[in-house]
Amino acid sequence: MPFTLPDLPYAKDALAPHMSAETLEFHHGKHHRAYVTKTNDLATKAGLEGKSLVEVVKAAKGKGDKKLFNNAAQLWNHSFFWQCLTPAQGQKPEGKLAQRIERDFGSVDALLEKLGTESTEHFSNGWGWLVLDGETLKVTSLHDADTPLVHGLVPLFTLDVWEHAYYIDYRNERPKFAAAVLKNIVNWEFVAKNLDGKGSERADQPATAAREKEATA
Repeated sequence: MPFTLPDLPYAKDALAPHMSAETLEFHHGKHHRAYVTKTNDLATKAGLEGKSLVEVVKAAKGKGDKKLFNNAAQLWNHSFFWQCLTPAQGQKPEGKLAQRIERDFGSVDALLEKLGTESTEHFSNGWGWLVLDGETLKVTSLHDADTPLVHGLVPLFTLDVWEHAYYIDYRNERPKFAAAVLKNIVNWEFVAKNLDGKGSERADQPATAAREKEATA
C-alpha cells in the first residue's frame, strides 16, 4: 500500500473567504496529489518501500536524491500545512504557547508581523516556518521543498508561499494572502500541540509494511 493523499481536516469551502474552495481543489486535489504519486514511484525505485514518509524524506536528503527529496518533502510539508489552518473563529494563542510567544517575540502581533515579513519577502517558491530551535521559538523560511525535518528544527507552523497556494484568490499579491491567513485561519491549537516536539509525526505516514499489517489485522 503506497503513501496516500491525506483528507483535509475541514470542508473545502470552510476557509473562505480567506482561502477559497477552488484554491483547495487545485492545491490539495491536484498539486498535493501529484506529490503523492511521484513520491510513491520514486520511493519504490529507490528501494525505500519499507520506510515511513519522514524516513523517506531524510533518506533522500542523505543520498542526495533531489527528485525524491523534493516530492517526499512536499508531500510532508503539505500534509503539515493543512493542519496548520482552521476555519476563522477568532482563535488566538493561549496558555504555554502564548507565554512562549511573548517571551521570544514580545507579543503575538510581533510574531505575526515577523512571520508575515519573512514569508512575503522570501524569494521565489518556498515556505515560511515557525519552529523550535532547541528551546527557542524562531521564524525562518526555506526554499522550494526544503523542510525543517532535515535541519534539526521542530516544526510548529508553516505557510506555503508557492504561487499555487494563492494565485487563484490573490493573483500575485502574496502579502495579502499571508496577512489573510495569519490574521484569520491559523490553527493555534495545532501549533500549541507541536510544542511537544512531535510535529513531524503529525504529518508522517507509516511504513508500507506497517500499513499493510494494520489493514489485514
